[in-house]
Amino acid sequence: MTAPQYDLLDSFLEILRDTGSKQSLQSDSSEYVDLAQVHPDKQQIESLGELGERTEPMLQGGLGQEGRDLDQKLGGARGERDNLRSGKRVSCFLNDEEMQFQAKAGDSRESLVSTSTEDTLFQKGEDAQIYPLALSWSFGWNSSLPVFYIRERSQRVLLYVCGHMAVIYNVTKNTQHHLQGHPNVISCLCVSEDRRWIATADKGPGCLIIIWDSFTGIPVHTIFDSCPQGSGIKAIAISRDAKYLATISDAGVQKVCIWKWTLAVETPACTLELPREYGFQNYLTFNPANNKELVSNSKTRTIYYWWHEEKDILVHSAPLLTENTFNKLVGKFSQSIFHPNSSQILSATLEGKLVVWDIQRRTALASGSADGPSIRPCKLVHLQKEAVSVLTTADGYIVTGDVKGNIKFYDQNLSIANWYSHLKLSCIRTLSFSQSTASLPHETANFPRDCTLKGDLFVVRNFIIATSDATVYHLTTDGTRLEKLFVEAKDAVCAISCHPYKPLLAVGSACGLIKVWDYEQKRYLFSRVFEKGLGIQSLTYNPEGALLGAGFTEGTVYILDAMSLQNETPEPFNCTKSNVTHVSFSHDSQYMATADVSFTVAVYTVVVRGGRRIWEYLARLHSHRQSIRSLLFGVYLDSNEPRLLSLGKDRLLIEYNLSRSHKDHLEVLDVHRTDQGHHPTCMVWYPPLTKELFLLICTSGYKVKLFNSTTKMCRKTLLGPAYGSPIEQAQVLPVRTAPELQKRYLVFINRDKVGLQILPVDGNPHKTCAMVCHPDGVAGLALSYDGRFAFTAGGHDRSVVQWTINLSALEAAVSLGGEDLTPFYGLVPGGREGKFYRELEDYFFYSQIRSQGIDTMETRKVSEHICLAEVPFIMRAIGFYPSEEKIEDMFNEIKFSEYADTGKLIDRINLPDFLKVYVNHRPPFGTTLHSIRQSFAVLGTPNERGENVVRREVLLQLLLTRGEHMTEEEMTDCFATLLGLNPEGWKSEPAASTSRGSEICLGEELPDEITAEIFASKILGLTISEDPREDDQ
Repeated sequence: MTAPQYDLLDSFLEILRDTGSKQSLQSDSSEYVDLAQVHPDKQQIESLGELGERTEPMLQGGLGQEGRDLDQKLGGARGERDNLRSGKRVSCFLNDEEMQFQAKAGDSRESLVSTSTEDTLFQKGEDAQIYPLALSWSFGWNSSLPVFYIRERSQRVLLYVCGHMAVIYNVTKNTQHHLQGHPNVISCLCVSEDRRWIATADKGPGCLIIIWDSFTGIPVHTIFDSCPQGSGIKAIAISRDAKYLATISDAGVQKVCIWKWTLAVETPACTLELPREYGFQNYLTFNPANNKELVSNSKTRTIYYWWHEEKDILVHSAPLLTENTFNKLVGKFSQSIFHPNSSQILSATLEGKLVVWDIQRRTALASGSADGPSIRPCKLVHLQKEAVSVLTTADGYIVTGDVKGNIKFYDQNLSIANWYSHLKLSCIRTLSFSQSTASLPHETANFPRDCTLKGDLFVVRNFIIATSDATVYHLTTDGTRLEKLFVEAKDAVCAISCHPYKPLLAVGSACGLIKVWDYEQKRYLFSRVFEKGLGIQSLTYNPEGALLGAGFTEGTVYILDAMSLQNETPEPFNCTKSNVTHVSFSHDSQYMATADVSFTVAVYTVVVRGGRRIWEYLARLHSHRQSIRSLLFGVYLDSNEPRLLSLGKDRLLIEYNLSRSHKDHLEVLDVHRTDQGHHPTCMVWYPPLTKELFLLICTSGYKVKLFNSTTKMCRKTLLGPAYGSPIEQAQVLPVRTAPELQKRYLVFINRDKVGLQILPVDGNPHKTCAMVCHPDGVAGLALSYDGRFAFTAGGHDRSVVQWTINLSALEAAVSLGGEDLTPFYGLVPGGREGKFYRELEDYFFYSQIRSQGIDTMETRKVSEHICLAEVPFIMRAIGFYPSEEKIEDMFNEIKFSEYADTGKLIDRINLPDFLKVYVNHRPPFGTTLHSIRQSFAVLGTPNERGENVVRREVLLQLLLTRGEHMTEEEMTDCFATLLGLNPEGWKSEPAASTSRGSEICLGEELPDEITAEIFASKILGLTISEDPREDDQ
């Protein structure tokens, strides 16, 4: 693109920037992060031969004929290892930790899966950490999914879901093992009857079904592409013999699939597409007595399935129930099960009733007919008044849990046998019974009596109860002892903060719960639940660690005692009705500031009254036009007085004058615009690695900018981490010792990842790493006082994840990326030996000739530098078209690069430094036609064909009056060159001919209506990508 092309395109884009549109003109990349990079447990793919060796003993011993069939299939595939190395998917893989443990256990060829016991998982020692960020603990759980009782014999072990991983939690030892591998949040899970095999499935792009060995935590089989549309799995079940899996997709048109997972296949044995009128099926289970029968239900329809294995078809029956079926209101279905000892199905409803279905098996089955059995409703039993939320079986009893927290046991004739109604629980979500059978009654036993006339002892196994308020209990039936295991947040978790000098983590939830943990001991300490309607949105400890500031979703601000969580002020502050998103304390704890979603900053201060320090409201100001992204206190260089700054999505950096502010008046010291187009996302104080003090500001364009803390001049623009979405929050990692001050690090989060960056920032992509932490979005970030841990809050996944930081691993990875300019060569097409870099060298040397005069006959002066005035011309020649403001930023960056050290200004640049400036300032993903279409969508109007167009006279007027200044003569000259009426590059070449721009009539040369395609290809003459790489904001 030539200089006129640049001028016209930049002016056009600048118009959109000044409109304040929320749409980004520069689209970004959605980079795929490989599972091996984003999960701490490295997943190493095994060959099919190794799979056969590892799974043969296990499958033959535990899965019978299916295991032997698997061995035969694998035996024929052992010669295909080359295919595996080329990318063929397999089903069994071990991580480094498991491989090392297996080597310690004995013969390395012997499968750890086949030789392990139920205690193996928690006997593993801690291995050396080889990743910069490793998951060490998860706080919270997904209370909308079940909790399973895995083991009870030697130690109590539970299974539950936390975000995109399943957690095997040893209650006895207070340890966790994380089953990691899903790219999306887990949507459903199930366990086998013997609690050996765990199946998990997720919902989203690239959804997976993974089967795990609960004894070792090893994933033994992974099903890829289970839902090619990316809809994911809604319900999953495993047969009693653990040979088969059944799934129901989470799509508009649902599919039921049966999987023979023990055969290591990637396609289902049979599939059935369900009609929409059956409703959205959300529950599924096998018949324990017959693994060819299943039942599922939606709120309105129960479906019975019969699997005709020989013909690979799934026959189903789904009778419609109406109020006329039983002449009574049936209610919406919750769960369905097979009757323990009869050919019936039971469906519980939210009216407290039970629908009994008879399974009618036909004699035609013996002749191989595909027509399977069907079901018909035969009875409606009114069990209770309360809605039944859980229906299951245990020890021959039919067990229900209801919305009032009652648990009832019925015999097989549906007569009440016993109930627990005095436990004072909330709505029951899960009842999971121990695998260990109940002990026989003995002299010291204290089992309750049942409700029969005989009054026999009511003996059932112990069980786990999970309720809708995210509480998990253990009930010991011998003596009816209820033990509360843990209580977690039942709503979104957005607020987290670490104590400034103790290993304490405060977690706040939208349900009004604040919990404080000792994150070293993994021990819950204390909590407070606020009244209904008060949801915590932000939390911050003050620098002394004595106070905890809390901002709430309805605008209330509390200042709490950090150790008791009791109010420090008689009444909370109610200065706004909007969600308080930020809370910050000054370094001396004299001020506290908050920001809310109504773009307002409020300040509170400490005053002394009657010899007591009291917090009072000072003032508030509606200072921004769009959301406030950061609120930051600092200290003036020439004094110890605090300073306050706010950064908004409106691209304004505002500093407030606290010393001149008074009651109801918050004075603004200065306002500075940070960018032309991309909005800022966060800011932090840059650590004192140089003589100059900077503010580090991250932008939505994947850039990191350093601003002088006093003058607010943009001193550097650098390429930031590009992991699918821009940085949303960042914090400088605290240090523990004085020597560590020489090497600092930045911890950041974007939409779904947490990452590390080595400082100083220079654009080297190898100095960063990132891990997927919350696929549905990260809501908060906190760092431990000693810099050893990072914590991320998952928002709607209701979890907080603790990450162990290993800086030496990151440093080792950086060394592999090369030194000096080597990492930057990799950022241009073809590297140092490619065509692009060769052309850059040619342009660089041509600029040296041009600056000395093309027609001069004098001896040429050989130099490695060019003057600054030549920089914009080379940038445009190689395809980067900066605005005038960006050019000024580049000039300042080069001129002042050595000023703090030498006091001198730089007026020239060499080729290596030019390459760094280019890769740091250019758009990271280029300009696409999609971004220009976005501009026309904002500035244009639809025509009769539905295309967004800008009329010729409107375009000309916008170019003259909006964006960076362009005179009518400059605009005409640009169009004259673009339309071929002036020589290309006529103004930049000393020997160019005279312009004819004033002679042309734009009304004749330009079409009446201009679309994005016409503007890009016909006017600018560009060939740019159609592929949209949208900015993930």
